Amino acid sequence: MTDFQTRLGYSFRDPALLARALTHRSFTNEHRDPRSPNNERLEFLGDTVLGFVVGEYIYRAFPNLQEGALSKIKAHLVSATMLAAKARELGIGRYLRMGTGEARSGGAEKLSLLADAFEAVVAAVYLDGGLAAAETLVRRVFSPDVSGIDIGDLSFHDYKTALQECAQSLGLPLPEYRVVDEYGPDHEKSFVVEAFWDGVAFAYGRGTSKREAQRKAAKEALKKLGRLPP
Repeated sequence: MTDFQTRLGYSFRDPALLARALTHRSFTNEHRDPRSPNNERLEFLGDTVLGFVVGEYIYRAFPNLQEGALSKIKAHLVSATMLAAKARELGIGRYLRMGTGEARSGGAEKLSLLADAFEAVVAAVYLDGGLAAAETLVRRVFSPDVSGIDIGDLSFHDYKTALQECAQSLGLPLPEYRVVDEYGPDHEKSFVVEAFWDGVAFAYGRGTSKREAQRKAAKEALKKLGRLPP
C-alpha cells in the first residue's frame, strides 16, 4: 500500500485502517474472516467528515455566496459521480479488495463502489491523523474543482461531455482545447481556451483555471450549435 499512500499524500500510522477502507463487503462475505471488517462503517463516517470539510472549504472560498448557492456547490462536489471521479484519479479501484464475483463483474469501476471507497479513505485518514489531515487531503483533491467553479453558472452541466456527444451525433471530429492566452500574476492567473474542430477555432472561454475556461468554451460551442442544455 506504500505506493497508494504516496498517491494519497498521506502516510498511515495504522495501515490496518487503510486496508479496511479498501475492503468491500463482498470480500469479507466471501472469506468469512472477522479480522477483516469491510469499509461500510468507515463509509458512514467519511460521508460526515467529507460533508463538513467540503462545507467549510467552500464557505471560506466563496465569502459572498448565500446559502442556496453554497448548497448547490456542495451537492455537486460530494455527489457520487464526483467522488467516483476522485477515486479514479487516486487509483483506488486498483487497490480495492473484493469478492471474486464482484471483481469479475467490474466492481473496481462501479460508480457507487468507488464513491463509497473514497468516503471510507477520507474517514481512515481522519481517524489516523485527525481533522487537519483529512482537511489537507480533501482540499488538495478538490482544489482544481473549487477553483474552476463559475459562480455565474451553478447548473454544473457537463458541457465538455455534451459537446463531445454532439460532435459524434453530427459526424464531426472530437473537439480539442488549447490554451491560447494566460495573464495575471501567478497567484491570480486567468486563461483563455479555444475549442477547435479540425484545427479551426470554433469557440473560446475565459476562466481563472484551465478547466473553467474549457468548460466555458464548450458551453459557447454548444450555444453556437443550438445544443445548449436547458
